[in-house]
Amino acid sequence: MVRVQDDLFAAVNAEWLEQAEIPADKPRISAFDELVLQNEKNLTEDLKNLSVNLPVDNAELLETIKFYNKAGNWERRNQADFTAVKAELDKVLRLTDFKDFLSALTDLVFHSQAPLPFSFGVEPDMKDAVHHALGFTGPGLILPDTTYYADEHPRKDELLDFWAKNSAEILVAFGIENAERIASDAVKFDALLVPSANTSEEWAKYAELYNPVSTDNFVNGLSTVDFEPFIENLVGTRPEKIIVFENRFYDHFNLLVNEENWQLIKAWMLTKTARKATSFLTEDLRILGSAYNRFLSNVKEPRSQEKHQLDLTESYFSQVIGIFYGKKYFGETAKEDVKRMVSAMIKVYQERLRANTWLSQATAEKAIEKLDAITPFIGFPDKLPEIYKKLKVTDGSLYEDAVKFDEILTARHYEKFAEEVDKTLWHMPAHMVNAYYSPDSNTIVFPAAILQAPFYSLEQSSSQNYGGIGAVIAHEISHAFDNNGAQFDKYGNLNKWWLEEDYSAFEKKQEEMIALFEGVETEAGPANGKLIVSENIADQGGITAALTAAKNESDVDLVSFFSQWAAIWRMKASLEFQQMLLSMDVHAPAKLRANIPPTNLEEFYEAFDIKPEDKMYRAPENRVKIW
Repeated sequence: MVRVQDDLFAAVNAEWLEQAEIPADKPRISAFDELVLQNEKNLTEDLKNLSVNLPVDNAELLETIKFYNKAGNWERRNQADFTAVKAELDKVLRLTDFKDFLSALTDLVFHSQAPLPFSFGVEPDMKDAVHHALGFTGPGLILPDTTYYADEHPRKDELLDFWAKNSAEILVAFGIENAERIASDAVKFDALLVPSANTSEEWAKYAELYNPVSTDNFVNGLSTVDFEPFIENLVGTRPEKIIVFENRFYDHFNLLVNEENWQLIKAWMLTKTARKATSFLTEDLRILGSAYNRFLSNVKEPRSQEKHQLDLTESYFSQVIGIFYGKKYFGETAKEDVKRMVSAMIKVYQERLRANTWLSQATAEKAIEKLDAITPFIGFPDKLPEIYKKLKVTDGSLYEDAVKFDEILTARHYEKFAEEVDKTLWHMPAHMVNAYYSPDSNTIVFPAAILQAPFYSLEQSSSQNYGGIGAVIAHEISHAFDNNGAQFDKYGNLNKWWLEEDYSAFEKKQEEMIALFEGVETEAGPANGKLIVSENIADQGGITAALTAAKNESDVDLVSFFSQWAAIWRMKASLEFQQMLLSMDVHAPAKLRANIPPTNLEEFYEAFDIKPEDKMYRAPENRVKIW
């Protein structure tokens, strides 16, 4: 029997770990996933009921149900002749040379399913969060991240071979000649991209990726493509600057996207277009199209038709479903209680900042100002984005509707450039079991779906709720002061508001957190301390603040608090999925999230009478304290 003193995660979750089974259509099961599974059941039943009793008084929900029913009409899907897909593939096939490609760029963005070998996106400007900026990146890679392309990676060859073979089968299904060569050429172009792509560590330090380039320098420097008219076609004006987020891709652009590589680029575009289409077609093709992702994570079975139907509907109508979910499943009593907990967490943070011993008073006061400016959103949004009024289901095929919706959403994406940022928009639907902090709007968002046991329940004690959702709330608040969030001011602008000596002290604290996790062994391999530092800072801040709040309650029970903390991180996953997360996920492996943060808190040692000879013991001089 495992003792808490030796392994908190294993001791608290022993019965669950023994009994829990990973669903055949998923790579893992966790406390989060258990809620997801329940939500899938509830929403499937709800949407089926709405299909019988159509919500005629709710136009957006009615379109959602129409799309849901079309996605589940397998008789019609299995009779598809692929005419619409072939029309999309033809848009790529008829580009005979690089000159054709250049002349078709704008049409390819707004009126095709084909991806480009580069990407422009409209996002809030990190230095001016009221306005949008146009960002520039590479197109992404086939494998999960750059580490998978190392010659010594054990899965590099088998994954690329599987992807190429699987892609060729898909191309053949659409009547494409020379399918094997085309899929092989797509892999060759992907290989050219690897040296210029950001690593997962680089993406994780997103505040450092902001590299504004004047539009003059941008269009003059990237000489193989005439970006002058293209950029104006995208956003309707000529921006003063372009934000480059992948510097190596920008530096090597002319060597990658050029006439010499055109046949490889064309093959890559064609293959990606074909792969994307499979989700909306026959049963055989949707199973074929998802085979690579299953192989990547060792998932035994494809999603059932019923779950796939829900997945597709969520992909286009997520906020509509989210608001429906929030109104049905999230009560006002719970909302008010969570609001109270958020206020308590913020108050605790204020007190901890005032008592902080390594920050100057001036910086601490600025931090408190930022803290006071945080806006919490709880449950579900007050309004639905206007774009949903434009998503109308037609008499055409499911794929044709998806193509039409993509065109509408793409146009809307670039339209935003001319508008001020709407900081009230939610970036997660209410039925998603998650939460987030947005640095550009200084908001914390807690969707209704995570406000359930084991994270939160009116039936749980205050200590259990603080060990669950309280720690999650404080975790999101802590992101305002992690290695990325700390560089944004209270208005959401990338702006160094710290005194220089304070930030230097903070960087030393970051190094301590990196060292605490660096190389710690897991079932899937050693942890990467640099990749996961921001989430670890937030985890440590979260559990520390939640603990303080729990101690302020009359019914405090620290054993329950730490046990609940360990329970919310329970997880079992395939080895392949764990390895993928180790290489690219900014969160620490679940067991480390459960076990390491408590060891930095004196109350943990008191609650479980942990001694120096116990495995969970950490010497006081090695305990990391930031917030």
